[in-house]
Amino acid sequence: MASTLPTPSTDPQRERSLKLLLWLVAVGFFMQTLDATIVNTALPAMAASLGESPLRMQSVVVAYSLTMAMLIPASGWMADRFGMRRVYVGAILLFVLGSVLCAMSHSLALLVTARVVQGLGGALLLPVGRLVVLKTFPRERFLQAMSFVAIPGLVGPLIGPTLGGWLVEVASWHWIFLINVPVGVVGALATLRYMPRPAAAAVGRFDMAGYLLLAFGMVALSLALDGLSGLGLRQASVLVLMIFGLASLAAYWLHALRRPDPLFSPSLFQVGSLRIGLLGNLFSRLGSSCMPFLIPLLLQVTMGYSPAQAGMMMLPVAIASMSMKRLTTPLITRHGYRRVLVVNTLLVGLTMASFAFVSPDQPLVVRIVQLALFGAVNSMQFTAMNTLTLKDLGPSAASSGNSLLSMVQMLAMGMGVAAAGAVLAAFAAFFGGEGVHTLSSFRATFATMALITIASAGIFWQLDARDSAATAARREQDVEAG
Repeated sequence: MASTLPTPSTDPQRERSLKLLLWLVAVGFFMQTLDATIVNTALPAMAASLGESPLRMQSVVVAYSLTMAMLIPASGWMADRFGMRRVYVGAILLFVLGSVLCAMSHSLALLVTARVVQGLGGALLLPVGRLVVLKTFPRERFLQAMSFVAIPGLVGPLIGPTLGGWLVEVASWHWIFLINVPVGVVGALATLRYMPRPAAAAVGRFDMAGYLLLAFGMVALSLALDGLSGLGLRQASVLVLMIFGLASLAAYWLHALRRPDPLFSPSLFQVGSLRIGLLGNLFSRLGSSCMPFLIPLLLQVTMGYSPAQAGMMMLPVAIASMSMKRLTTPLITRHGYRRVLVVNTLLVGLTMASFAFVSPDQPLVVRIVQLALFGAVNSMQFTAMNTLTLKDLGPSAASSGNSLLSMVQMLAMGMGVAAAGAVLAAFAAFFGGEGVHTLSSFRATFATMALITIASAGIFWQLDARDSAATAARREQDVEAG
């Protein structure tokens, strides 16, 4: 991935404006990715401050991811309808407002509500920023520009857990949200000063009925999972939510079949690689996306790690993840998508299952190697799945397919954490003891989530064994830039 700004043009003034624009979008992306990971190491401290069990704190993560998944389908239409600069400034201000409300929250319910507000802003930062770059930069420089913007997306998860743990120790958990305020204010002022106003785009009628059906279905299914533990819902309520969610998604599908301009056309699913890629993304992430939530919790509540120490232990995951980016494409080119994804999905599941054997007396070097191996294979999994999903889409379907992929990714992240919380609560009740303060509950949860990931290998087995990987390098660049 390129690490420098795009090649300058002959107009110094315009080039300066383009560079400032890239930095502006990159900072917005950094804020969004940082906040998606910074709270994980602070959850036990939040629980203690709010008088809650750490077992219920997954709602703080789920609310943010789910809100982002809900708003992504509408982001492009909102930018065209209200203007990209206006929407981008609004996204930053919403993000800052949500951050302040999070810091002021004195109960779990208020904190979750504030995370929803924060997620509304965060959901618009990357899609609208990407759209601004697309409409401002010449087409031949777009990929290089987006590659530069994507760098903070890798840096955010690298420093997020460590920074969150450090802030909890030197100040309080409130500061993991308050640090967004000065950055957001400067970003909003810079947006008003430097972001151009592209010519108004033709805006079609928004498919509000389809959007509501899709959003309700996602929310209902996620709440059903989270209700098994975090919300304290009874089994009957969970079942009703799940039925309503599935019915709403089925209704959206029927709605999209008869509408000429749906949010996501059913014709997209005629592309085999996209169909398998989306299903694989959903189910494999459902298992693996819980790890950034479970690992810091495990280290703090069962092994006595401080928040800063737990955050430092996530560094091997992020470093190994970044180091694997360049190795994925040659492997796919040589062995093809099916073989790489089937084998690597099994490896992701096995590395997750290895955490079922953790113990307080485990040597530190073993734990570090364990975390690094998970980060490496998980990074390869994400890159391979994403390139597979988009590789066969034509220009007319690329934008819609990319938005659908982004929505599925965020939905899977939220549902994965919710599912892990529900499984952890069930095992805690089974093993007894003080809630999540039992190592056995964590071990069983890691094993269960690993099995979910391993099962998703069967989805990738449906790929054509002759599927060429000739476009892997180009598609990897497209996905990493987007």
